[in-house]
Amino acid sequence: MADNKSGRDEQADDSEKRQRERDLATELKRRDEPEPPIDPDSLARLEADLGALRFPTTGSAIVAAVGDNRIESPDETHTVAELLPDTDGESFRSPSAVRQRVKRPSVAAVMKRIVETGETVRGVDPDESQRDAYERTLQELRAIDADDDDEGVAVIGDWVITQAQLNGAFPGSRSVRRQAAKFCRANGYEIRNDEWLGI
Repeated sequence: MADNKSGRDEQADDSEKRQRERDLATELKRRDEPEPPIDPDSLARLEADLGALRFPTTGSAIVAAVGDNRIESPDETHTVAELLPDTDGESFRSPSAVRQRVKRPSVAAVMKRIVETGETVRGVDPDESQRDAYERTLQELRAIDADDDDEGVAVIGDWVITQAQLNGAFPGSRSVRRQAAKFCRANGYEIRNDEWLGI
């Protein structure tokens, strides 16, 4: 492609198309995961309000724009500000990425705490691959522990934050998975070796 405005616009369009395809593939892969019953109208309102933002954008920009929006489920209501980190340290590629995060409020609230901890611990932030691995580990715990008030999600979130504060660095994703597996086994949940937590 030529290095001119037309070529750069075409590259940007191609990049956005690839990101939409990745978001769709992620959403299809996650369809079988258990999800809390979030009110679809809440998500529709959020998505409509997110249309005013230009993506990718930071958690701070999203919280400033739609932080008061309510995400409702039969048992509880959260604001977007309670579920997304109010920091420039994490960005979201698309409205779909925001929707995926808030659809799992217990996981989103813990991820918010983890990312915001990175702002206070000597500027140490978990990188994107660490955040993705942490989120997947928390989602796996949510799936295993779905009927137990998400105790495992909270316990492992607290462990990650404590490790970051004590060591000045976030633990590796394998350490987090190992700790999550220990929690599961100690609480009578069977973890097979071929599963994400089966370390």
